[in-house]
Amino acid sequence: MARVVVDAPRTDPEMAAAFAALGVATTHEAQGRSGLLSPRLAARQTGASISGTALTCEVPPGDNWMIHVALEHARPGDILIVTPTSPCDDGYFGDLLATSAIARGIRGIVIDAGVRDIVVLRQLGFPVWSKTISAQGTVKETLADVQVPVVCGDRVIRPGDVVVADDDGVCVVPRAAAATVLAAARARAEDEEHKRGLYAAGQSSLDISPALRTGLERKGMSYERA
Repeated sequence: MARVVVDAPRTDPEMAAAFAALGVATTHEAQGRSGLLSPRLAARQTGASISGTALTCEVPPGDNWMIHVALEHARPGDILIVTPTSPCDDGYFGDLLATSAIARGIRGIVIDAGVRDIVVLRQLGFPVWSKTISAQGTVKETLADVQVPVVCGDRVIRPGDVVVADDDGVCVVPRAAAATVLAAARARAEDEEHKRGLYAAGQSSLDISPALRTGLERKGMSYERA
């Protein structure tokens, strides 16, 4: 029987929102190079950087009824995560659903299927990461689950997990690890900002990060004069 979990716990909204300034690459590195969704889920705009809590939604092939159900249970700061129960490239999400999502405080959508009305979605400023773009319409006939663990972009995402998305892709941080990963990501960002200044001053990366040079020596790199 299909179900909607109405009381799924979410990561603290302020904590989830803080990841947006750090970005996907830094978040991914900070949690041990894990959490990335498949690169087939591509940004359909440029310059958007968002983070928030996962609002998960299963959809049957060619049927977007459950997206309407999910939107009813959205909270401000959510990111809609949509995955079909069987592979499908239809255009599940367009400008009308985006208008509703914006009104309910949803920050964006990550969908392992198609979207449509892409020009209007960009005009609305509603960020989208999708498998494809397709004008193919959908029906409203079959039930599926909302706010349950799903697999999207080959990655398990649970309701309330942190989702980070920008031009580099999409990364998920488990709710239980959010505080630890946020601290590690902030430390990494500080270290990179320091290194950026040294690079800009012309210093060698091999001197800035000595382990790179000692690693070359350990591997047997030799320097010879011609």
